[in-house]
Amino acid sequence: MTAPLYDALRRYAAQNPLRFHMPGHKGKPLLVPELSGLSALDVTELPTTGNLYEAGEPFDSAQRLWAEAFGFESCQFLTGGSTMGIHTGLSLLCRPGERVLMDRGCHRAAFHAMALLDLEPVYLPRPWLEEENLTGPISPENVENFLNAYPDIRTVCITSPTYSGVLSNIGAIARIVHAHGGKLFVDGAHGAHLPFLGLAPFWGADVVVVSAHKTLPVMGQTALLFTNGVDIRQVRRMASVYGSSSPSYPMLASLDTARQWLQEDGSAEYARTAVRVAGLRRAFPSLRPTPALPLDPTRFVLNGTNGFTLARKLEAQGVWPEMEDGGHVVFICTAMDSDEDFTRFQKVLDTLRSELGSCPPLPPPPLPERACSIRDALFAPSRTLPLEACENQIAACQIAPYPPGVPVVAPGEVISKKELVYLREIGYNSCGIDIVVSG
Repeated sequence: MTAPLYDALRRYAAQNPLRFHMPGHKGKPLLVPELSGLSALDVTELPTTGNLYEAGEPFDSAQRLWAEAFGFESCQFLTGGSTMGIHTGLSLLCRPGERVLMDRGCHRAAFHAMALLDLEPVYLPRPWLEEENLTGPISPENVENFLNAYPDIRTVCITSPTYSGVLSNIGAIARIVHAHGGKLFVDGAHGAHLPFLGLAPFWGADVVVVSAHKTLPVMGQTALLFTNGVDIRQVRRMASVYGSSSPSYPMLASLDTARQWLQEDGSAEYARTAVRVAGLRRAFPSLRPTPALPLDPTRFVLNGTNGFTLARKLEAQGVWPEMEDGGHVVFICTAMDSDEDFTRFQKVLDTLRSELGSCPPLPPPPLPERACSIRDALFAPSRTLPLEACENQIAACQIAPYPPGVPVVAPGEVISKKELVYLREIGYNSCGIDIVVSG
């Protein structure tokens, strides 16, 4: 199996060419020793290396192989993470000013996209699961109810999986959206590895973005945008609007080689990871899959009596989790975690059993009141106030603990006492909040 882009870059470097083009290092060793090996493959758009935003080789072949692996018509490589993919995907499906059915649990990048496109959101709430102390999957029935209530909506945007690995039934949701004449966009940022576990987590969606760098052995910021029924020329054009005109070829080559490895050896390695995570779930209080709560088999979410305290104690022993909240600590497990890594991890967890368990549920407050559009708020004159002085002010930015980057208050919404109480209880710290200056 080949890696078309990587092979083309190696062929060019092997010619020992005189590089009178960008980048300025000219293929010579970089000043940072740990990065020096990348410079030979760090090139620009040449006849033999192709252009990310135009048809032609080697990108046509490299992206087609990814599309086939995911079961989509086309794939677009991205070097701006899922943020770039969310902006591109919603621009492909929505016209400026349209109404969109938006998962309230979407990443802040989706809120920025709505501002850029001046979209009017109708928020799709997630159910609160008291026993698990977190939000659950989006139900197809709830999507249908909203589409019946808002028949003008033509685009639905859902996050699956969530940061905690919660999966919604995308196939069932897609059938409902399509029956209403709409299109389904899925922010699958945390699910790039799932098809290589034999799952079909994005079946039926029209546009999907996955952050390859979150769960695959690739360079940071790399992502993939998959589409069905969308003109590939429009995909390239819109991706170029939001992406750099000088994308990193080493980053792109890492996507190419990761797909090659995944199809040769990676599936078995991710299956091994899923087995180790299943063992951790049995051994420690943690989020576990049920018929009503489908989960990513490789995402480990530990239950703690205080997630923040537990995370700091883990870090003190050299274990660095992805994120934590009041009752959970989230660990991203991938095929790059060796059996030795898992054994070391379990030994550390054994020393912290007194910190494990459940905490009182802390559901998010009801949706804030909206005072103006996201676009008007984000681009309005603003000033910064301490969080405690923001009651009854209009947010000019999203107030979003990061990670996961899901807004408690979105731009244009009123910051009320209930949001301030919730933010204090979850330990949200900010040196200041931007609020809209009226008048």
